[in-house]
Amino acid sequence: MAPGPSTLDSWLQDAPGASLLEAETTLLGEVLDDVFGWELLQVGLWGPSRGLIHASRTRQQTLIAERVVEGVNLVTRLPQLPIASGTVDAVLLPHTLEFLPDPKAMIRETDRVLVGEGQLIIVGLRPWSLWGMRSRLSRGRFPPGVRNLIAERRICDWLALLGYEIIASRHYLHSAYILKARKRVYTMTPIRIRPRERAAVIGSLVKPTSRTRS
Repeated sequence: MAPGPSTLDSWLQDAPGASLLEAETTLLGEVLDDVFGWELLQVGLWGPSRGLIHASRTRQQTLIAERVVEGVNLVTRLPQLPIASGTVDAVLLPHTLEFLPDPKAMIRETDRVLVGEGQLIIVGLRPWSLWGMRSRLSRGRFPPGVRNLIAERRICDWLALLGYEIIASRHYLHSAYILKARKRVYTMTPIRIRPRERAAVIGSLVKPTSRTRS
């Protein structure tokens, strides 16, 4: 379930949330600079709607969230995505995993909609940073509504099991990270047999019948 709109939005408008959001908006502009294709999908709200993807160079940008806000294209209950499989060139998860009870399910659903060689960008808070310690000790949650902070290394392990390649990692404000990965598609290359080798193989496997004898 997404956090309440008033509490999280207010936190992102005041320090230190505003400083975090400003840094992430700038860095994502750089991270998305070499992300091309037809469709970029942002899953989850973080700050002003479409503020994180305004610099995207894909032809289209779609914003999915769990509540109706101006700028949101699709409203659904996460991790379900009303998107056809293998149709999205890039997906942005801005702290989305931290607010879900089953973040791995969100990763799997993201993998489903991404095309081969598509890119996944994940923004998160480091659990062993000062902010991470405060999040664990705070009764009211920090940031508001967060369920669990996930270590970057743990996410990398999940992505490795799905065959992803980590292509970039950025740390900032001593507390947060942006992870960029590519979905790899491995195809089997057929082994070509030379004519002489083929004849040898056929000769060793096929026995002549009465019809084939001269």
